[in-house]
Amino acid sequence: MALKKKEGPTDISFDTVKKAENVFQGAKTSQKEKKILTTFSIEPSFKKELEGMFQDMGLGWAAGIRFALREFLKKYSS
Repeated sequence: MALKKKEGPTDISFDTVKKAENVFQGAKTSQKEKKILTTFSIEPSFKKELEGMFQDMGLGWAAGIRFALREFLKKYSS
């Protein structure tokens, strides 16, 4: 079934247009940097230890690795 185009003025409120502008302008100004997928090898037993530690911290695997890398960079950047 095809939709027919309505002829005549459309009924769009100013509030709706303003909200849409805010949403799309916010997306342009606050874009985050894209993440890059990386791979590395690790022993299964060591991975289980890390997963347990990350889980205790309330983090998943990927978030835990990112956290650990940031902490390493803070500690050894000088």
